Amino acid sequence: MASLMFNLVLAQDLTDASSELSKAGGASGLGTGINVVIGAGINAALALVGLIFMILMIYAGYLWMTALGEEEQVKKAQKIITAAIIGLIVVVSAYAITYMVTNKFK
Repeated sequence: MASLMFNLVLAQDLTDASSELSKAGGASGLGTGINVVIGAGINAALALVGLIFMILMIYAGYLWMTALGEEEQVKKAQKIITAAIIGLIVVVSAYAITYMVTNKFK
């Protein structure tokens, strides 16, 4: 019967949890240096590029599927898909080159 009873646990006194987490992060070497800030910015930019790529691909797919045999709309969709893929390749290549160069100087 005792195994069916649940213990009630409440989170109390979390007013200084942020400062405690900051202390733990600082002790582990995870600071907020310039490299961390730049890395976060690059990750945000890459996420934005991925989102734009996805939106363009969905839009082009919608155009293609609703073309109903109109050759002009199909060509427009194909141009959007081609441009989106080329843009993604350029951005990923630039990131790869930057990553490779920065790791050489560490």
